[in-house]
Amino acid sequence: MPENTLLDVKNLRLHFRTTKGDVQAVDGVDLDLDYTEAVVILGESGCGKTSLAKAILRLLPRNVSTYSGQVYLEGADVMKLDEEDFRRNVRWVQMSLVPQAAMNALNPVLKVGDQVAEPMMVHSGVRKDAALAQARDMFKRVGVPVDFINRYAFELSGGMRQRVAIAMSLVTAPGLVVLDEPTSALDVLTQANIFNVLKRIKQALEVSFILITHDIATSSELADRVAVMYAGQIVETSDARHFFTEPLHPYSQKLMASVPRLRADVEPDFITGQPPSLLNPPTGCRFKDRCPSRFDRCDEEPPMVGSNRRMVKCWLYD
Repeated sequence: MPENTLLDVKNLRLHFRTTKGDVQAVDGVDLDLDYTEAVVILGESGCGKTSLAKAILRLLPRNVSTYSGQVYLEGADVMKLDEEDFRRNVRWVQMSLVPQAAMNALNPVLKVGDQVAEPMMVHSGVRKDAALAQARDMFKRVGVPVDFINRYAFELSGGMRQRVAIAMSLVTAPGLVVLDEPTSALDVLTQANIFNVLKRIKQALEVSFILITHDIATSSELADRVAVMYAGQIVETSDARHFFTEPLHPYSQKLMASVPRLRADVEPDFITGQPPSLLNPPTGCRFKDRCPSRFDRCDEEPPMVGSNRRMVKCWLYD
């Protein structure tokens, strides 16, 4: 593994057991992340993005049928750790999560300051007064007034709750933060402010981000690299500069064409059909039934081809 690689995920699988069969939410994903890098994972709802985050952080429900692969964090395969070691030494210590709905992540009967301080007390053994002091410092970094430390979550706006969730994820100084749709329920101006906060934190604290989203426009603000996910698989990875101007995979091209343009007289495009069911995904290329470039070979499983920094899972580039 290269020295500058913080996270290296290999052949990661996470399947869920249901009454209708196994849902193949994450099915053979490879992904890497460098130190102080931001990788954006794009894709439609239901393609497995949040399940990938749960697989990396090992936040698993009870109905897991398959959970396998390798997750190397700073060179160590954390999949080999038992649950207690992972909870104590990895989750919220080396990597943490900003969940999709901050209101659901925050306890309504505890003050938000106590909730931000708690990871320091649990994982670092810091006394409460010192942990609260660290929480105040983190509130300043994310743009929350320090006196809000004594408020409850329901007393804060959506944007402020999201900033508190970001502060909670950063208080133990992890090297990696996974952001799961951090601005999905916020207005456009608040979204822009949150992303400005994230860019400042990335530079000041030298933290790496995995941003999970379906919002292409806002993701471009933070992205160093992009990974496109479809039907439980990564179908393209690219540096942000090339991806946003010249995507390779037909699915990526359709995603980019769906974004309204301010400075071009071009009608937004759309993708016909629906994503396949992850209960029984199609053989071969999983995008073939919706792809305008489909040909006979698409019935076979395409390989991931290209250079390390620009890969695509499509027979058009074989």
